[in-house]
Amino acid sequence: MQKPWIIFTLVASLLTGCAVGPNYHRPAVKRPDVFRGSPEATPPTELTSLADIKWFDLFKDSQLQELIRTALVQNYDLRAAVARVDAVRANLGITRADQFPTIATSGDITTLRNSTSGAFPLPQSVQNRTFGGVALNLLSFEVDIWGRLRRATEAARADLLASEENRKAVITTLVSDVASAYFNLIELDSELEIARRTLTSISFH
Repeated sequence: MQKPWIIFTLVASLLTGCAVGPNYHRPAVKRPDVFRGSPEATPPTELTSLADIKWFDLFKDSQLQELIRTALVQNYDLRAAVARVDAVRANLGITRADQFPTIATSGDITTLRNSTSGAFPLPQSVQNRTFGGVALNLLSFEVDIWGRLRRATEAARADLLASEENRKAVITTLVSDVASAYFNLIELDSELEIARRTLTSISFH
């Protein structure tokens, strides 16, 4: 009686050991006791960090805000980043769906029209014939013994997180570039105004 159980245990151990790749474990990182910005580290009177402020709260200039919104809507790099996020999210859904049972159906219909003026005349009642068929696959399921589908889902989820962070990086860079160019333009306008005033003052003397 014990022999079948011993064989079953050995087979299960072998199958578990042959899984596709080890389970992911987050690496151990020594974290500080108190984080910057946390209630323990931030006195009540201290201002919020600049990195925690949204760009539309940071830049109060209405013209600059309009320029940033226009850039966010019309920038092709950001559009590509958003499209990649949508594509990777769809890929994650497709990959994850492979882990669940599926039910599929298919059907077809064919209409045959025979000529009534052929070598053998046909009655009007049998001139048109329609044939149809329906197929139903009740259950299709892959037992993920080796962990292939689980690893594929983990990889697809990691790709989604990476694409999301890439989208955020593109937004941050775009807002920074627009704001820098805007302030540089204001600085150049101010320098030009100072130069004109200086030229006018020299002309009067």
